[in-house]
Amino acid sequence: MTDLLETAKPMRADARRNRELILAAARELLGSEKADAQIDEVAARAGVGVGTVYRHFPDKEALLGELVRERFIRFNARLQEAIEDESAAPFDALAGALRRNAAESASDAATRRALMSGSERVFAHAEAEKEEFLRLAEVLVGRAHRAGELREDFVASDVPMVMCGVCSTMGKRDAGWEWERHLELVLRGMRPSG
Repeated sequence: MTDLLETAKPMRADARRNRELILAAARELLGSEKADAQIDEVAARAGVGVGTVYRHFPDKEALLGELVRERFIRFNARLQEAIEDESAAPFDALAGALRRNAAESASDAATRRALMSGSERVFAHAEAEKEEFLRLAEVLVGRAHRAGELREDFVASDVPMVMCGVCSTMGKRDAGWEWERHLELVLRGMRPSG
C-alpha cells in the first residue's frame, strides 16, 4: 500500500527531469552500442548518480519495464485514433494503426529490444497498458470481422504477434529484411481468402 501511495504523489520538477534524463539515456544506450548496458552506465549517460536511478527504478527490469509501458501507451493511442476514425474502412483502420505503431517502433531500438526479449518481470510493469492494448485491438478486429474484411481465424491476440514478427526484421541491413515489406505481406495475409 505504501508503494501505491508513493506512486500517486506528484513528482517534484527536479525528480521528473531526472527521470526523463534516465529514460532518455537508457533509450540511447540500449538502442545503440550498449544493448546490455548496466544501471551505472545509464546513470553516467544521464548525468545523475546511481542512487538517483535506483530511486526511480529499483532494478534494470523496472527501467526496461518503464520503456515498455511508455511504448504501450503510444501503441494504445494509435489504436484509439483508429477506433475514432469513422472515415476509414474497418480493415484500413486496423492496418493503419499497425503501420503507425510499427513505424514508431522502428525508430526506438531500445524499446524494441525490451519488447522482444523482456522477461515477465519487465512486462509486469506494463500490465494495465497491455490489457488496454488487447481491448482496443479487439474493437478493431471485431469491426473488421463484422465487415468481412479480416480472415475469420485472426484474433486480437494475434496483433502482438504480428508486431513482434515485424519488429524482428527491424534493424537488419541485409537485402530482403525490410520491415515495411514484411508488414505489408502480413497485412495481405490477414485478408479473407477468396
